[in-house]
Amino acid sequence: MRTVIYPGSFDPLTNGHLDVLLRATKLFDRVVIAIAKSDGKQPLFTLEERLTLVRESVRGLSNVEADTFEGLLVDYVQRRSAHAVLRGLRAVSDFEFEFQLALMNRKLNEQFETIFMMPKDTYTFLSSRIVKEIARLGGDVSAFVPDHVRAALSAKLATLPG
Repeated sequence: MRTVIYPGSFDPLTNGHLDVLLRATKLFDRVVIAIAKSDGKQPLFTLEERLTLVRESVRGLSNVEADTFEGLLVDYVQRRSAHAVLRGLRAVSDFEFEFQLALMNRKLNEQFETIFMMPKDTYTFLSSRIVKEIARLGGDVSAFVPDHVRAALSAKLATLPG
């Protein structure tokens, strides 16, 4: 079974993430969305909340599962016996950082490949950070995230001070 790991903080999962994910399901037998703990990024949603939101988003996809991890990605990939890591590229500015990560991962473990995929052009501008900012400022994010993620964003932001 050919397995790919799609790592990220997914804070929150966007339609751009889902676009890359859906295309990956056609290339791999199993796609594991690996949600990183990401304490350094100070996520809006807890790890458990992000896992719940991702699971709801992929509920109907039989060859997709959601999981969480902390520590080195290469260790997680090895534990899951995966063959590749999937990374989304939105713009040229993403490439340099992702390229450096891929080379470092290869240095740490040559047993898997990193595959880059671009979302549809309608999602190239989209990021979780931008979605959160639009939502914080009262904007409509319904075109950028699944409905349950939009609702969770609204609820979470309503509980924050100021």
